[in-house]
Amino acid sequence: MTDLSRLAGVLLLSSFTAMVAGVAVAVPSGLTLNPSDLDATLRAVHDQTGPHLLSLGLDVLGWLALTAAGLALAGLPGGLLAAAGLAGLLHDAGNLAVTQLTDDPGAALPVLLTAKWAVNLAGLVWTAATAAGAALLPLPRWLRRAGGLAALSGLAAVALPWTSGLAGPSAALEQAGYALHLPVMIWYVVLGLRLAK
Repeated sequence: MTDLSRLAGVLLLSSFTAMVAGVAVAVPSGLTLNPSDLDATLRAVHDQTGPHLLSLGLDVLGWLALTAAGLALAGLPGGLLAAAGLAGLLHDAGNLAVTQLTDDPGAALPVLLTAKWAVNLAGLVWTAATAAGAALLPLPRWLRRAGGLAALSGLAAVALPWTSGLAGPSAALEQAGYALHLPVMIWYVVLGLRLAK
């Protein structure tokens, strides 16, 4: 492995660690920021601004590390991974903006909705990067197959919000989408471990 490949591996592992740490702060604090329950979301951000900013700061580090990992990887898989990271940063920018909109639900709702669809876009591009990586990176057959299965799970995760119609995804549907995206993240942990050796 080249030094750049090792760097990509370390960045992938760092990305996963930071994102999981952000979730570990947000979920117990009720800071998942679902637009379908706007009043509760804005109240949670207002009452728990510190944990909100901490969880978003960790998430920003995660998406930034994912972007950098993509730039360190070669070809189409790396380019798509970097694009996914940038979309994730756009998602976090929207969630950060909500911090200043807790007293203005009319302004907060479109910002939250945009942030949610930005993370859906990030998931879509991340899934495409997974499929491209499984097909194009020099990997053993078992890891290629695992990448293909992870990409299918990621595609299902991305498709879920599109099934919710005008009402938008409920909190339960949103959590199901995150659970379906987990195989994509785990696949990149395995890839990161291989690259970091």
